[in-house]
Amino acid sequence: MPHDVESLRAALPALDWTTGAERLALLSRDFSWFSPILKAELEGKVADIAVRPRDEAELRQLVGECARRAIPLTLRGAATGNYGQCTPLQGGVLVDMGGLKRVVWQRGGAVRAQAGIRLAELERRVRGGADGSGAPGFELRTMPSTFRVATLGGLFAGGFGGVGSITYGPIAASGNVLGASALPVVPEPQPVELRGAEALALHHTWGTTGIVLELELALAPAQSWIELVVVFDGSFDAALDFGDALAAAPGLPKRNVAALAWPVPGFVAKWEHAFPPGHDAVLAVVAEAAEPAVRDLAERFGGRVTHRAESTEAQRRNQTVLEMCWNHSTLHALKADPGRTYLQCSFTAGRHLEQVRAVHQRFGGRSTEAEVLMHVEFIRSLDGPLIATALPLVRYTGEARLQEIIDGYRALGVRVNNPHHKHVEDGRFGGTLPPAAVAAKRRLDPLNLLNPGKLRVWPLPG
Repeated sequence: MPHDVESLRAALPALDWTTGAERLALLSRDFSWFSPILKAELEGKVADIAVRPRDEAELRQLVGECARRAIPLTLRGAATGNYGQCTPLQGGVLVDMGGLKRVVWQRGGAVRAQAGIRLAELERRVRGGADGSGAPGFELRTMPSTFRVATLGGLFAGGFGGVGSITYGPIAASGNVLGASALPVVPEPQPVELRGAEALALHHTWGTTGIVLELELALAPAQSWIELVVVFDGSFDAALDFGDALAAAPGLPKRNVAALAWPVPGFVAKWEHAFPPGHDAVLAVVAEAAEPAVRDLAERFGGRVTHRAESTEAQRRNQTVLEMCWNHSTLHALKADPGRTYLQCSFTAGRHLEQVRAVHQRFGGRSTEAEVLMHVEFIRSLDGPLIATALPLVRYTGEARLQEIIDGYRALGVRVNNPHHKHVEDGRFGGTLPPAAVAAKRRLDPLNLLNPGKLRVWPLPG
């Protein structure tokens, strides 16, 4: 169905519009190419026009005009997601939210900021006092490995957790997100304030159930973090056991603990000094005061430290292990071996090591030719217990074999959130949109103009 974007542009000539075909194609893509299935399904899907509102007033003008004309809108943060959430299925207007990047306020251990702010900038601000006062520093509780460029709204709309989740759990854990301001897609839009669980109804729905203007987050006291690479010569078991022991240790503050089975560490270019061939590795970000105890723990499990850096300095030099964790590890691997893709898994608390070993033994191996290569992240679950999650790297030989591997994981009691679906309900939600998300959609997008087609059970307009 054609959309009258020219009349929309004529009605709002002062907005910052983009019409060039190459630029529109670029803005309409994210890292969904991690999935060969999504890459094929989303091929050629592109916005008719793009716009970058400079402030909330411009966004409200845009949304009102689109509602009156029944023109679809697709929201874009920094396009670091992996699901095609910024790829319009029905064309229309792509809305670059990067212009809405203001810190609204910081009050002690909480901050409120606009959705388009980059997470690295938000963390920099709260570490020094967002108001520039030099007040005692805080930091984000959780952020993705793409924190340099990822936006706050993008993390909320498509993320799960990441760095920091070892202590504070995923984004949706109670107390992490305090509130949100959302803009309904109606002819005369007015912001709606959502608190607590009501705000979380918009989480991980890819911007299809409402436009998030601002988010209010709880913060963590800032720490001086040290990054360590600990390697193990032999089986993956020692690395796994050390990672689990470190993750569980209550007196050792940590920001991230990841275990990479060889050859995954070897995919990281220019880090040969830290990753000797044939060695499994644990990437640990720990409090400076905890470093001696962490080194002692590593020795007890037969590990040795091959790399140490102060985290803030490592980030400044673009040499941080944080950008080898989570799906950054997948990116490194796909650069080295384009024939791979990935899965998203979580293991059962109390059985997580048993399950990791079971899937690694059944599907994995230590050769670059192995079908599945293991990458484990330790976190706290929504309810608090320590668990392992995984982003295993899979040799892609076809959709049928990929489903067989997923079924094999599930038969061992492992939850797989399949990242190869283009619909919100599939993957994380297991095929059904939660009732709270359905209610939010009806309230905030009654005309179904937010990237129509991404909600499998929602009727398309017209």
